[in-house]
Amino acid sequence: MSDDDSDQSRSGNWLRQIGKGLAGPPRDRDELVEVLKEAQENELLDVDALWMMQGVLRVSELQVRDIMIPRSQMVIIESDADASKILPIAIESGHSRFPVIGESRDEVVGILLAKDMLALAEPEHDRNDFVFEDLLRPAVYVPESKRVNVLLKEFKASRNHMAVVVDEYGGVAGLVTIEDALEQIVGEIDDEYDQFEGANILRQESNRFQVHALTPIDEFNRYFGCEFSDDEFDTVGGLVVHEFAHMPKRGESTTIERFQFNVQRADSRRIHLLQMTVLPDAAE
Repeated sequence: MSDDDSDQSRSGNWLRQIGKGLAGPPRDRDELVEVLKEAQENELLDVDALWMMQGVLRVSELQVRDIMIPRSQMVIIESDADASKILPIAIESGHSRFPVIGESRDEVVGILLAKDMLALAEPEHDRNDFVFEDLLRPAVYVPESKRVNVLLKEFKASRNHMAVVVDEYGGVAGLVTIEDALEQIVGEIDDEYDQFEGANILRQESNRFQVHALTPIDEFNRYFGCEFSDDEFDTVGGLVVHEFAHMPKRGESTTIERFQFNVQRADSRRIHLLQMTVLPDAAE
């Protein structure tokens, strides 16, 4: 028996085991999910595989507006910026792609890749020879109503990793990346920048910070000199979800005492990353 035949045989056995005891095939998506959950309980699937299968089903229901980076949180570069201003933006944000705007955020003139700016970091490079327009890649636009599964197909076909999201009036609503779409299936994709080099709290400006949702409340209290109770919740993410009273989506904000929390990354199960601002009247 060939390897292909063996794989097909194992696949058939797996499907037959899942189907045992069923009166017929699942009649809708809810029944299919219940079958998959039962398969996981019977150890035919592991938990990660179940989550990914549920994610595959979920992306066909999600729209781009559900996963995009909102317009207000876009890290942009202005088209008239010089090299001395561009490099700090790229280094501080840690992103690999940046929308370049004209007179407003509704005028995206192209996409700038961080790797195309590497030459600017060389001491011998003459930054006066820097020609912005020569480095720009064309921007790809998608409507905010587009289904995420369709977006993934288009990213794969075009080999693009980022698209500008536009609303029904043609204005820029935000950005979406291939990572945003894939995370709906495989969960949070962390990289070196996401890990903050091992820190749970990263200062961005004098009164603005990025905070991992899993930061222990007692660590948060020590850092900011506050007294949040850890009787009910162990982590900052748990405290914030309780304040929302629902599972928040990316871009939602809430204020607890002197801290304003904005959800940077989240999925249907939990918050992953928060941006926290100490309100001006309380900032030292």
